[in-house]
Amino acid sequence: MPFEDLLSAVGARFPKAILGTETFRGDLSVRVRREDLATVVAFLRDNADQPFDFLENLCGVDYLNRDPRFEVVIHLISTIRIERICLKVGVPEHDPHIPSLTPLYPTANYQERETYDLYGIIFDGHPNLSRILLPDDWVGYPLRKDHPLGDEEVAFNFNQDRIYAQKPFAKE
Repeated sequence: MPFEDLLSAVGARFPKAILGTETFRGDLSVRVRREDLATVVAFLRDNADQPFDFLENLCGVDYLNRDPRFEVVIHLISTIRIERICLKVGVPEHDPHIPSLTPLYPTANYQERETYDLYGIIFDGHPNLSRILLPDDWVGYPLRKDHPLGDEEVAFNFNQDRIYAQKPFAKE
């Protein structure tokens, strides 16, 4: 496995940081304690042998009725070795805080804001943690599984009559 050396280096440097690992189709996923997230990511970014120099994605997941309820998933890529690592960090519902990765990867700025906006996960140390997709007066977090589903009229219905008048499968 190409990641054995990397995992042993992270484990030696941060013995309590890794909670578990799994491999699927050649990609490694590592569960990391949220207290150690920023230091582990900085280590991976600055690793001389295999620097993970690109933050591909950062997003949230809601596992309703699980503890911890939320998870932040981070995909890092080493553009030198063309390898990817997935970090998963559990975030409890009663304390939805996690360290910001924006100081390490500036591209995390908007991805953390989106995760905050849709899930309510707070990224401590973020330079401007505010809503990015929803209006400032929006109540709640719409991607949480317990967020109520609302029925709203479609805002753009300029050609609604024409669409409903069509019969796409009618035989002539």
